[in-house]
Amino acid sequence: MKIFDKEIKKAIKDVMRIDESLVAQQKRFDVNTDFLSDSNISNHIELYEAYIRDFNLISAKLDSIDRKEVSSNHSDFKNLKHDETYNLNAAYLHELYFANIGDPNSQITMDSLAYMRLARDFGTFDAWQNDFIACSQSSRCGWAVTYLNTYTQTLMNCVIDLHSQNVPTGMYPVIVMDLWQHAYYKDYLKDSKTYVNAMMKQFRWPVIEKRIVKSDKIAQILRG
Repeated sequence: MKIFDKEIKKAIKDVMRIDESLVAQQKRFDVNTDFLSDSNISNHIELYEAYIRDFNLISAKLDSIDRKEVSSNHSDFKNLKHDETYNLNAAYLHELYFANIGDPNSQITMDSLAYMRLARDFGTFDAWQNDFIACSQSSRCGWAVTYLNTYTQTLMNCVIDLHSQNVPTGMYPVIVMDLWQHAYYKDYLKDSKTYVNAMMKQFRWPVIEKRIVKSDKIAQILRG
């Protein structure tokens, strides 16, 4: 039993050693893509940095707030907790997004892990692409995300509104696309579909495959 516990602790430690683990600490990203202007990328990263600052400010306020004066209708505590989730998700999603785009030499082969898993869980790789694009066009202000369901260990696409609505439980984000207009308007105006198609041509597949491997480990731990 001790050996089993030791293995679980080691697996958890390995899984949690990921780039997306500490959103309270601002990170740097090298988004190298011809499909987005430098000014667009710069403005977008500044917005991400604002989410980090806001999250840290909210955390500081929550450290000292009176938890006895709460209400389901309105209270400072309730508002801060809602804002905490909003900014936390915003920071995480932006980090995942920046890390999985911007590979000018992007390519995926039929024998790669990502290709085979997406084809397995969606029927074909093209079916995943079509479904992912459909999800992106279903989000007014939010995200299209390919998650690994840790309960079933299968991949599925989801539409996230804002940063914190319709976020599924027990899911690990594998592929993330920002559909807020600030992500593309300066370069594509309202043509989000052209933006999405361009970004999908420069996904960082090695990054995505690492997420699949790590999410598989998490799923295996949770399933015992």
